[in-house]
Amino acid sequence: MTPASHDDARWLDVAAALSLRGRPLSHPNPAVGCVIVREGRVIARGWTQPGGRPHAEAMALAAAGDVSGATVYVSLEPCAHASPRGPSCADLLVAARPARIVVGCQDPDPRTAGAGLARLRAAAIATDCVDSPAARAALAGFLLRTTARRPHVTLKLALTLDGMIALPDGSSQWITGAAARAHCHAERARADGILVGGGTLRADAPRLDVRLPGLEARSPIRWVLTRGVAPAGWRAVADITEPGAFGDTQWLFVEGGSGAAAAFLAADMVDRLLLYRAPILVGPGLPAVGDFGLAALADAHDRWDRADERRLGSDTLTVYHRRR
Repeated sequence: MTPASHDDARWLDVAAALSLRGRPLSHPNPAVGCVIVREGRVIARGWTQPGGRPHAEAMALAAAGDVSGATVYVSLEPCAHASPRGPSCADLLVAARPARIVVGCQDPDPRTAGAGLARLRAAAIATDCVDSPAARAALAGFLLRTTARRPHVTLKLALTLDGMIALPDGSSQWITGAAARAHCHAERARADGILVGGGTLRADAPRLDVRLPGLEARSPIRWVLTRGVAPAGWRAVADITEPGAFGDTQWLFVEGGSGAAAAFLAADMVDRLLLYRAPILVGPGLPAVGDFGLAALADAHDRWDRADERRLGSDTLTVYHRRR
């Protein structure tokens, strides 16, 4: 990879932001963003469409028409493999012949992995692959699914000030207010899988759908952590550490309870923490996280970086990323 210039980094940030419009409806394909720039002005843009086609590059090229003298910025290496659903993006770009192509992340999929870049360069099109943190972050679910055979995992916890998720009898509706709950539904809409533990499913019968107007179609696939059989409309997983246990899921949202949270923390499979904290105290209650095998207090330090903090009504949301 080559270092990114200021302009390249800026336009790749735009491509990465565009890609989020395709998440998670591009499932099982990655959500990719593409922006075409000529003389410092955007002439076209695109992102992966629902079901995975058309790809971002195909959308942008169709909108642009003539791309002579233009630079194409794309968050992921253009695909190079043949598909019955349409030509590869590398071939489309070769036919369009822009002046330059800048890629923010190489594709680890063995069907493309470097082949897309090689095809573009073989066609004498100036092509650079630069390290774009924004592109890698937007593609984190796809990258983990492809290289580690697991999804990117967000663990959500709705807590009291004293760290409880429910009263001793299990009552938990509602710890947080309406604004925090709406934000949580927006987070659900960004995931293609959502999980609770078997105890939570039996006790609460949660719907786990998206109930924000206009986003209902983005309700994720429902998973339950259990050694038993999943009820209708759910998928069961018994061993979260088994490679491929979540199929082609890229973004998994873990909602509870404490046993499921502990299982993912013990396996070091939590990549992002969402802590919704309500300004209430309940005293004895159910803790947010069960025993996940922490042996010494020193081992708890230097694991999490705070990425965001904001007010949601009377509640506070703090977001942490796992330091790796």
